[in-house]
Amino acid sequence: MKEFGKYVMFLGSLFVRRETFATYYKLTLEECIQIGVKSASLVALVSFFMGAVTTVQTAYNMVSPLIPRFVISQVVREMTLLELAPTIIAVIYAGKVGSSMAGGLGTMRITEQIDALEVMGINSTSYLVLPKIVASVLMYPLLVILAGVCGLVGGYLVGTLTGAVTPTEFVYGLRYNYNPYVITFALTKSIVFAFLISSISSFKGYYTQGGALEVGISSTAAVTTSVIAVLLSDYFLAQLLL
Repeated sequence: MKEFGKYVMFLGSLFVRRETFATYYKLTLEECIQIGVKSASLVALVSFFMGAVTTVQTAYNMVSPLIPRFVISQVVREMTLLELAPTIIAVIYAGKVGSSMAGGLGTMRITEQIDALEVMGINSTSYLVLPKIVASVLMYPLLVILAGVCGLVGGYLVGTLTGAVTPTEFVYGLRYNYNPYVITFALTKSIVFAFLISSISSFKGYYTQGGALEVGISSTAAVTTSVIAVLLSDYFLAQLLL
């Protein structure tokens, strides 16, 4: 509870003694490039193969001749949009982006750069952390959309090339009994996950104490805590919104 209270106070300190809008605009754009653009290739690659593997395994388990083959793409659609794209990519996002945030802030802490900002009268939490959280909330939903598209494309290519399903059947399965609320649910989860990962990772890095070894420990703790928070919130959001 003490750690959670410290985390809540940390979030509250983001909104006091703020800098100008132009300052945050520039910092947020820089973070968007670091967080979103430089993660796009990894997200696309991982989600492509997730969709491909899901298609192959679903086709392998479709042993009954009574089940139409378009069900394969329907299963791939639901798994990709509901869980694989927002949640599994969030774990990868925590490992790549979260550890980077924690490591960067931890290095600034032990080299006394954060102390120098405070001496100059700058609210270091707002200046350093708020752009990261805003950029994460803006960019991660876009990465989830990219992951969903690449996952479905990967499933389509592998399914049609291996002969598990025809192109017409795959497209029909994607459109069959489609519920647009799935997209809303996935994007809602992505916003929550982005906030949790960026805020927890920044919190762990900001309060690093010691030397270079402790920076690594903070990065590991940031990834571990972020993944646990993502999984717990995934369950609660599924209970609330579905």
